[in-house]
Amino acid sequence: MSYYQSTAFTAGLAKSTQQQRRAILERFREAHGDKRIALLHSTALQNIIYNKKPNSQRSFKKAMRGLIDHCLALGMIKIDPLTAIKLSKAKKSSGFHTWTEDEIARYKTQHAQGTKARLALELLINTGHARCDVTRMGRQHVKSGKLSMRRQKTGVQFDIPVLPDLTAELDRHPKTDQLAFLITEAGKPFTAAGFGNWFADRCIEAKVPGRAHGLRKASAVRHALNGATAPELMAWFGWKTIGEAQRYIEEANRIKLAENAAAKIISGTSVGSPSKPVSQIDDQPIESTGGAK
Repeated sequence: MSYYQSTAFTAGLAKSTQQQRRAILERFREAHGDKRIALLHSTALQNIIYNKKPNSQRSFKKAMRGLIDHCLALGMIKIDPLTAIKLSKAKKSSGFHTWTEDEIARYKTQHAQGTKARLALELLINTGHARCDVTRMGRQHVKSGKLSMRRQKTGVQFDIPVLPDLTAELDRHPKTDQLAFLITEAGKPFTAAGFGNWFADRCIEAKVPGRAHGLRKASAVRHALNGATAPELMAWFGWKTIGEAQRYIEEANRIKLAENAAAKIISGTSVGSPSKPVSQIDDQPIESTGGAK
């Protein structure tokens, strides 16, 4: 398929996105590769999409968008068959579970310092980056206490200080000939998917519901709770749009407001301190009002 050799595919998409879209397109080719691309029409694509779940529909359309644009540019198709496609509404989801501080502590109790499982957690929570970037991280990326890389998915540069907890954990692990901090039992770097599966097993051992991406979210909440601004979050996490950062600012504000409300109830500052504590009221004699005895 010439699309795979095009600049739009090789240079315009991250490696992980290339793999995902190639898998979708190859399944499409396996099912319909005997048909002429010039005869591809909206009704046929709509029928294919109807048999998929909402999120799969969107992934399929994105993959087909690149292929169709390539075919239109080469004159292989005269009319864009994707323009009339309708997608089913997807249910709103909060996405991956965001780890709580209690869950992080439980994981640490299960996986001691100096273990690969603990190093994985410290890399994820202290850098706040995706598994595809964490699996590439190594000592070659650290200079003068700062870790510098480009996000694999977007190519955005990030330069972040190595936080004390991560520094301490890295010092517990001997240097090897491998560039990556995290390596498999075979002594090779993890793939992103392989690491995700391996880390999921470590989470099950610790009896926590989280996964790798949930720690990225927890890291963002941590930063926001400690006063990081939206531009600061963008710089740390390598986000392109302020909307991504603002989500975590709002989440941190929600947590702080709830804590403030609880503090007011506990201290009584919202209504002032009572002149006589409630605990002493029942100790006072009830005065007679002259009624029936």
